Amino acid sequence: MVLYKLEDFEPNYRDAFEGQDIKGLGVYTQGSDEKIGSVTDVLVDEEGHFRYLVVDLGFWIFGKKVLLPIGRARIDYNVDRVYTIGLTREQAENLPEFNERQTLDYDYEERVRGVYRQPTDYTPPVEASTPVDSLAPLPTPATPTPTPTYARDDYTYEREPSLFGLNEQENQTLKLYEERLIASKRREKTGEVSIGKRVETDTARIAVPIERERVVIERVTPADAGTAVSGREADFREGEVARIEIHEETADVRKEAFLREEVRVKKVVDQETVETQETVRREELDVNSGNLPIEER
Repeated sequence: MVLYKLEDFEPNYRDAFEGQDIKGLGVYTQGSDEKIGSVTDVLVDEEGHFRYLVVDLGFWIFGKKVLLPIGRARIDYNVDRVYTIGLTREQAENLPEFNERQTLDYDYEERVRGVYRQPTDYTPPVEASTPVDSLAPLPTPATPTPTPTYARDDYTYEREPSLFGLNEQENQTLKLYEERLIASKRREKTGEVSIGKRVETDTARIAVPIERERVVIERVTPADAGTAVSGREADFREGEVARIEIHEETADVRKEAFLREEVRVKKVVDQETVETQETVRREELDVNSGNLPIEER
């Protein structure tokens, strides 16, 4: 059986006690109201059940810490005290010292339980509804009850309710807690979009119709060819006879800028539902009544 410190097992254990802390409570004997020490820690089993209170016996035995089974303690938050049930000074001296660096194995626990099992010092658990002032050590039975024997392989804490059974009030309210998922959102930057312009070049082609003049010389035979003419009409001369100007068009290309399109940049918000899962815990009521009739409403 493995035992854990309460805070190691459940770091937020104070929430279950509405902010109250069992550690630091003063430890007093029943009846005599004598302070014997204080609670320095709590040991729980693998299921989170309280099994031992670690008590510093500074008022009885300086510098000694011992284990007090939870069934031999009564916690009273109204006065911030823990009352021991049937613990004597002799038992405290016989208890093995608790060392946090020491492994809590079965043999060590048996040494602790063996002290509390002593028939001459055993006091049965009392109901917590009984006033503290009326708590007094019970007389030693005339005929000691034989101490049961236990084995390492089959031992369970439930077999010794006198040591590990909680002494609670007859009418009590148990708060069962359950975890639930609370969804929240946080805004975080996932990136950025940078929008700019760049200039690209391309070769554009344009067709421009142009005109080019040329001279066409036609030599034809007139209809009256071979007819004699007068000397005045026959004008023989040399040199330039006619002048014709020749023109040609060339393409004159220039560039002009024009508005091609507008680019509008804006942000839009898309909504979607994402699902996530997490393990949540829930406390259920576990009633162990033995053969006693229990009515649940």
